Amino acid sequence: MARKPTWVIEKERGKRAAAAETVWLFGLHAVRDALNNPRREKLRLVVTKNAEAKLADAIASAGLAPEIADPRRFPVPLDPGSVHQGAALEVKPLDWGSFDDIVLRGEGRACLVLLDRVSDPHNVGAILRSAEVFGARAVIAPARHSAPETGALAKTASGALERQPYLRVANLGNTMERLREMGFSLIGLDGDGAVEIGEALADHADRPVALVMGAEGPGLRERTRDLCDLLARIPASGRFGSLNVSNAAAVSLYAVSQAKPE
Repeated sequence: MARKPTWVIEKERGKRAAAAETVWLFGLHAVRDALNNPRREKLRLVVTKNAEAKLADAIASAGLAPEIADPRRFPVPLDPGSVHQGAALEVKPLDWGSFDDIVLRGEGRACLVLLDRVSDPHNVGAILRSAEVFGARAVIAPARHSAPETGALAKTASGALERQPYLRVANLGNTMERLREMGFSLIGLDGDGAVEIGEALADHADRPVALVMGAEGPGLRERTRDLCDLLARIPASGRFGSLNVSNAAAVSLYAVSQAKPE
């Protein structure tokens, strides 16, 4: 029998690892929204008596029998500082389906948020929340060196993780090139950008837009910057201080919602 090529073996290994991966969501909001999400594969629900009463409707709709736990000995592998509120749900990561379908579907001006190595789950959770509020079609990040789907991310997103596509791609630069071919304008956010975000969006108001944001500190990597069509800044009234990446995303998404062609 011929030996499988290395790339085939690695691909199959990756699929097996992904199939085995599970995530523990915690907190009343995150668990309730996951229970109510028919797309989410649910494996194990652990709740205290108090949390069970608060989640009764969601538990009934999910059809998943809960395990009742003592709040003093909560039997779930969470980080010690996790505020679980007596509820935790083991799930499979969400499968959002075809990249092209997500990016191209929907009405109105398409807007995406691309994150270049933003690894803090609290920042990514907050960005997902803003993306849902302002109607972005997806938040896209590289599979490596970015925040994975975790309980901390889901809790910060306050339910948005169940509704807002969060796509992890093999290579962010290649994805940017693909989006350009689809007609997207790639606008990088940078404190030293040549134009203000409102002006940049007005100049590109007839095209779908992808907002490209870097991690706090390092900012956009060199290749990511080079692939942007232009770099834009958020205007500030003072000479000092800056927004963190989640706040910058919220401001930029609002600017997209208000942009009109000049």
